[in-house]
Amino acid sequence: MTHPAVDMDAPRVAIASACVLGEGPVWDHRNGTLLFVDIKDPAIWRYHPESGKHTRTACPERVGFVALTQDPDIVIAGFKSGLVRFNLWGGEIQPLVSPEPDLPNNRINDGHVGPDGRLYFGTMDDDEKNPTGAFWRWDGKVLHRFRHNITITNGPAFSPDGRTIYTIDTLKRTIHAQDLGDGDPGEARLFVQLDESGGNPDGVCVDSDGHLWVCHWGGSRITRLAPDGSVERVVPMHTAQVTKCAFGGEDLASIYITTAAIGRDPHFDPMAGHLYCLQRSGIRGLKSNIFEG
Repeated sequence: MTHPAVDMDAPRVAIASACVLGEGPVWDHRNGTLLFVDIKDPAIWRYHPESGKHTRTACPERVGFVALTQDPDIVIAGFKSGLVRFNLWGGEIQPLVSPEPDLPNNRINDGHVGPDGRLYFGTMDDDEKNPTGAFWRWDGKVLHRFRHNITITNGPAFSPDGRTIYTIDTLKRTIHAQDLGDGDPGEARLFVQLDESGGNPDGVCVDSDGHLWVCHWGGSRITRLAPDGSVERVVPMHTAQVTKCAFGGEDLASIYITTAAIGRDPHFDPMAGHLYCLQRSGIRGLKSNIFEG
């Protein structure tokens, strides 16, 4: 019987950010900067590892993710009320589209630009009780819903060839895969069912070998899943609520990891909410896609 490897390289604290709910890291290869958000102490963080400098820009409402645009100073941000264009330097906000105006208790959660240049994102019940969440695609003009009846959505992420999209139903601890051609995402099929011993799957990213890096809320770890769904390795973390990771650095060999401090006693989990970095050997990530809408 084979067992997954346990990665003993300890992630180090990159920024002692103490985020209430850190999420959504994305690497901008154009300027060597990592962007991530704090959803519940609403802000967009920027971190430049080469200089060690970081900034925090407050947001007027909860923000689930940011996505790169063709202008490095402008991002698409997933605010509670809808998608907006956000100026990282001036803070100007331009509302774009609201996916669910009839569901005022929903908010946008995780999101990612696909290899087709379109934006894929999920919504969820802000109280985390009702299955009112859904996954959406937006090309800058048209919104398309492709999964629904989910309480907490996470992902999406994409295979290196751009032909498969992965989405997470956090409370059911499932990851589904869908074929992604030139048209709409195909029928969802179960990719993996995780057991309750590792907490709940949260954010996910994919490396250049097609492996999924799944962060575990309440599980103090990251799991690397092979393309067939088997567990290839486990990376232990110093804190319980691990939310999402992204590859960055000049060679895309560093993994940046966001975490959350919400609900944690600082005496028992003093490392909660910080941004971490794990240096990999022989494993590379994928370059972040740019929104083309």
